[in-house]
Amino acid sequence: MGELNLRGLQIGDAGWLIEQHAVLYHRDEGFDAGFEAVVAQILSDYIATHDPNSERAWIAEEDGERLGSIFCVRQDAETAKLRLFLLLPAARGKGLGQRLLETCMGFARDAGYKRMVLWTHESHRAACALYARNGWQLLRSEPVHSFGVDLVE
Repeated sequence: MGELNLRGLQIGDAGWLIEQHAVLYHRDEGFDAGFEAVVAQILSDYIATHDPNSERAWIAEEDGERLGSIFCVRQDAETAKLRLFLLLPAARGKGLGQRLLETCMGFARDAGYKRMVLWTHESHRAACALYARNGWQLLRSEPVHSFGVDLVE
């Protein structure tokens, strides 16, 4: 196993993230191309307008191979939003998710945010358990039909 590195967003990462989200969510949950469009829009907005003092992205890589991502973006002056948290299947279960989450939460604290929020799906059980272990609380959930499938957001 090589050296695990967390680095900022670089040229080519956005395309990789769009592809990985689209392929994995289609394969694992049946999501349609609408999800790919949402990921592309999130990345487009981040690249065009992010403020490095209040927003940050991390790409996890090992020996130059991308393994995952996490983003901290500004929702409002007091609230950070966690976005695009992804681990490739081969990288799961090794503590990398915890490291990414701690890095993101630490940045949000250091940037002066009072709270963080996120949007996810109930079907992401491992991620939801990770959030709960790190003090996140479920504020609300609702059944929806999104991305071609029935979900609980």
